[in-house]
Amino acid sequence: MNSFDQALLRQLDQIEAAGLRRHLRRVDSAQAARIVVDGKPLLNFSSNDYLGLANHSALKEAAQKAVEEFGAGSGASRLICGSLRIHHELEETLAAFKGTEAALTFSTGYATALGTIAALLGKDDLIIVDKLVHACVVDAARLAGAKLRAFRHNDLNDLEAKLKWAASSRIAHPASRILVVTESVFSMDGDLAPLREIVELKDRHGAWLMLDEAHATGLYGENRRGVAEAFDLADRIEIQMGTLGKALGSGGGYIAGTRALIDVLLNRARSFIFSTAPVPAQAGAARAAIELIQSSEGESLRQRLWQRVDQTKNAVINAGWPLPPAQSAILPLLIGPEDRAMDLAASLRAAGLFVPAIRYPTVARGAARLRLTVTAAHSAEDIAELQRALQNKHLVNRDS
Repeated sequence: MNSFDQALLRQLDQIEAAGLRRHLRRVDSAQAARIVVDGKPLLNFSSNDYLGLANHSALKEAAQKAVEEFGAGSGASRLICGSLRIHHELEETLAAFKGTEAALTFSTGYATALGTIAALLGKDDLIIVDKLVHACVVDAARLAGAKLRAFRHNDLNDLEAKLKWAASSRIAHPASRILVVTESVFSMDGDLAPLREIVELKDRHGAWLMLDEAHATGLYGENRRGVAEAFDLADRIEIQMGTLGKALGSGGGYIAGTRALIDVLLNRARSFIFSTAPVPAQAGAARAAIELIQSSEGESLRQRLWQRVDQTKNAVINAGWPLPPAQSAILPLLIGPEDRAMDLAASLRAAGLFVPAIRYPTVARGAARLRLTVTAAHSAEDIAELQRALQNKHLVNRDS
């Protein structure tokens, strides 16, 4: 064995010793409430496919039509020759859906944050993020070289203190920009940001706001645009970010905003400029999803989802597990130690349920959890099965 592999194996041993080693689990079926993992049928309570669109016939037909018309691949980056009509149609549909002047799509949500923040900020600028914001935002801030500060999760007093610090820092650099970044629905805790108060604070201190609606798009607001619409604040948020791979059932990320914002990103966002365009099937499916969620069927799916969320919340509590107030389709079962969370996930898997443990670095050390996610595709019997499994005393003793 050469020295390179020896060094890597030592690193893997350290990860293993910390109880943090990860493995891919092969899924042999389409995304649904029931999937086949490593050859075993399991009831799936881990997907972000909140409306059950990933396997919807309308999205599959749109993807197939896009392949027939535009082929399997895009051939190049969008700024060379890969900017296919279907990408433009998707962005026009997105902008109309979000009620903005324009929109731009990226290959992934991670690439969206990386490209956008690095395009807008530099070393003399300041970025203030919620402590629990997605890792892509933190990585983007570091890539941009901006001065980074994190405020305590949803703590408005701490945010205001950080904004005052940022405003005072402008004395040395009057042209510096201040960007606040938060999620509308937090991916691991399922709670909502106090968005109205955050908007008031950023306006008072001359900052911009970037709002990640990844886990809200399609689920909140009269037109299903997200939490910004639900709170009637969309026109006061400079940068609206989201993904196409959760409730929209396809893949990729987007930014929606003014035409000037989109033009700057088109010219400055390196993750957009230097990436081959998303495949036509992805764009076709995403466009179909946006159209579907605005239809009567989309509203029916949303209502069914919230009904299932209430049923699941009651089932979990009745099974003896505490839950924070449910504000989203994400229901975290807080465990604590990583090994206990892993044992419980393995026991549930043996009982026929797929609920992976979430561990550091996705959450803080000692804050491991089972992250239950509910979808419109779940049935009442699925939820009853979950309750029976959580009540089973032969699983992991949660009081130990």
